[in-house]
Amino acid sequence: MALRKSGEDYLEAILVIGKRKPQVRSIDVANELGFSKPSVSRAMSLLKDGGFITVERDGSLILTEIGKEKAEDVYSRHCLLTEFFRDILGVSEESSAEDACEVEHVISAETYQKLTDFVKNYKH
Repeated sequence: MALRKSGEDYLEAILVIGKRKPQVRSIDVANELGFSKPSVSRAMSLLKDGGFITVERDGSLILTEIGKEKAEDVYSRHCLLTEFFRDILGVSEESSAEDACEVEHVISAETYQKLTDFVKNYKH
């Protein structure tokens, strides 16, 4: 199952919330992203059907291996892009994060690798 931007955003949110809390539930994702509980429930169903998450009996959301891999990929792109926009280009924190959230879904692997190399070299 190919993921759209929204699916990637949901996986990233589960990963990020999981770094702060021992358990992630749909309501946490709804609060994090500012979406309605029914919208999140529908998305979680699709992610479960796609093999990206499992839902425990207590309602906890668990990333599968493929879900975790995808979430970490999106999150790393988000972090690098935010850092580039903010620290190298001087864009505000808020705009950097918002812009990174858009670009992280469309940046090519080649451009991402070149940007990663650039940021690493820039720091040294």
